[in-house]
Amino acid sequence: MNVLKKVYLDGVARELLHTRRRILWNFKRKFGRVDHGIIERYVSAEEIRKLHIGCGSNIINGWLNSDLFPVSSSILHLDATEPFPFGDNEFNYVFSEHMIEHISYSQGLRMLSECYRILREHGKIRISTPDLVFLIDVYKEEKSDSQNKYIQWATDEFIKYAPYSDDTFVINNFVRDWGHQFIYDEKTLQASMAKVGFKRITRCELNESEEETLRNLENENRMPEGFLRLESFTLEGTKLSAS
Repeated sequence: MNVLKKVYLDGVARELLHTRRRILWNFKRKFGRVDHGIIERYVSAEEIRKLHIGCGSNIINGWLNSDLFPVSSSILHLDATEPFPFGDNEFNYVFSEHMIEHISYSQGLRMLSECYRILREHGKIRISTPDLVFLIDVYKEEKSDSQNKYIQWATDEFIKYAPYSDDTFVINNFVRDWGHQFIYDEKTLQASMAKVGFKRITRCELNESEEETLRNLENENRMPEGFLRLESFTLEGTKLSAS
């Protein structure tokens, strides 16, 4: 009974903290006026419009950079689980790196649907996300040198409780840490993109694309060399008419 009571009280405390953060956030953003101004300035300045979802600190010039809790007042506040504050067919490109795994599968579908809605005809989306296959491969007995280095790095950086460096600890931590909600593989993300209407869905190497605008977008510098490439995969899709 005491355990259940503690769980309940902890849940209430988290909800109150979340509500307080939301109230302070709305004051800071002047109840939407800051974000309305960001959108107006971007739309008036850019004919080729590019939306970056979940930018974090990776600010890309020429893109409308957005995040749930932006690091500055120049970045748009955008909750990707809610309807986007844009009209239909307003953007040419959408890019999101290591963001969709932080929301549930159903929320991810809604996010992709909104991306499809706001893209113009022949507009393109690029999604980079952790790969479930990467985790499966890390668990195999035979490991590459880069996989062993990744396991050691991830343990040292993020799993202080681990008694030793081991794939089991890394995998358990990866699917739970950083607010991860759903880890995709290629077939599942491709199916989600196709379900909302995207065509010509193709896999790309990190920071590479047949479309010049979609090259060199992923932030590989945030991890030791090669590690983002090791754990990620990237898909691009195109919005085409039904005809």
